[in-house]
Order: sequence, then C-alpha cells, then structure tokens
Amino acid sequence: MAKQEHSKISEAILARKGAVRATSIPKEVIALLELGSIESVNLVEWQTIDQEKLLANIWPKISKDQSQSPSLLEKTGIKGIREVATILKSKFGDGCHNNTITSVLSSHPSDMVRCWVVYWIGVSTFASLEQKLKEIKRFAVDEHFGVREIAWLAVRPDISDQLEHSLSLLASWTLDECEYARRFASEVTRPRGVWCKHIEPLKKNPELAIELLEPLRSDPSRYVQASVGNWLNDASKSAPEWVENLCEKWLRESKTPETSWIVQRALRTLHGKPSS
Repeated sequence: MAKQEHSKISEAILARKGAVRATSIPKEVIALLELGSIESVNLVEWQTIDQEKLLANIWPKISKDQSQSPSLLEKTGIKGIREVATILKSKFGDGCHNNTITSVLSSHPSDMVRCWVVYWIGVSTFASLEQKLKEIKRFAVDEHFGVREIAWLAVRPDISDQLEHSLSLLASWTLDECEYARRFASEVTRPRGVWCKHIEPLKKNPELAIELLEPLRSDPSRYVQASVGNWLNDASKSAPEWVENLCEKWLRESKTPETSWIVQRALRTLHGKPSS
C-alpha cells in the first residue's frame, strides 16, 4: 500500500485487536477489508471478507480488457479463495513469478489477495514440485497467519501425490532459520490435518516422515512445537503404538521443556488429557 493511502487510515483501525463475532466488526473495517486497503487481524475478520466485493475492487487494476469482475458462487473463506484462484488461472494462465499479474498481487497489502495468489500457484502447472515449492515459499513465510495456512493447503495435493519426493524436498525446510518454514514442513504433511484430505500412507505408516519429525523434536518455536504435536496426535489415531514408542524415545534422548511440551500435545488423544 502506498504510504499516502496508509496515512488516511486511523491508528485505531490499524492497531485493532479484532472482533470476536462477525456482527461486531465495525462497518469501516469491513469496507477497508473489501477495498483491499488493510489486512485482517483475526480469523473472524478473515472469514467475513466478501471476496466478490474485494475482487471487484481489484479487477480494474489487473484486467486490461475492462471486463466486468466475475461473480462468485462462494464469497467467503477457503471456498471463495479456491473459486477466485480458478478464475485467475483461467483468465491469466498459470501463476508464477514471471506472470505479471502474479507479481503485482504477491505483494498486495490485502492478506486475502495474497491468499488468492498462493492458491492460484497451487492449482497451476509447474515442470517440477521443486519449482512449485520455490514459488510457494514466500507465502509459507508470510507474516500473516491466513496466507501461511493457505500456502500449505494450496500445495498439499501435490505433496500427497508425490509423497516420497515431497518428504525428501521438505527435509531442508526443517533446518530453515525461519520458524514459519519449519512449521510449513510439519503442517503440510500432517496425516489428517484440518480443512483438507487425509494423507493415507502417513496415517498407516507415519514412520515415513521420521526425517522431517526428528529435527523438530525440540524446536524452540511454540508455533512449530504445536504443529509437530498435532502431527503426532493425528498419527496416534491410526498408529498409536508407533507414536507412543517415538514419544518415549524422544523423552529419553531429548530432556528439554520443548520436547516435553510436544509429547504432551502428541499424546493428548491417547491419554485423554488436554494439551496446555
């Protein structure tokens, strides 16, 4: 966003914590979100954005033929993102760094617009999975929570389809300096996950991902720890003995608070205890 535009938005709006209910979001905030002028600050705002209105405001800046902005069947949430991504691919081709529209929208001030772009990349065709992951990474480490979530959702079908190769490629991500990249490697491969199809081979044989999990067993980031704990909790529902044994091994070999927290979260279903 241009500094001049940003200066017109009140400090109270920029510093807001976000409403707990959609009906409590101020009308001015909704209007700015749908103009693409500000980012959402929580899940409530993110799920409330009318993507058809947002697309209508963005469309004149990206469509050279001055055509009318497409209408959407699904106007909010993940379904809306998928629909917009499909429209962008149909209109402008595959999303990649040398696509002018992709480049323009990748740094847009609206987190929802960046969500569109990363999902557009996800449904695009690339010569290799390496190339797609390279394109995805800037969004996987985005400062906005929503963009990071859509990043792994966008590429998860490819990860599942090319699982062995994917696990090999993601190994280096677990060593990345950025906690968001390390968390991506765990979250995108969760056996069950949320808002997505299960990865059946990892449900049956979670040991396939051990090279991803081991480097993260004492990760200093609580964000990463939560993902690893959730990964193992997923696996515990179909491979309980393997998860129990791995957790016992980790506790013996890694006597850190970080490992203990991960194990507690990993075993919450098996032991019937909520994680802290």
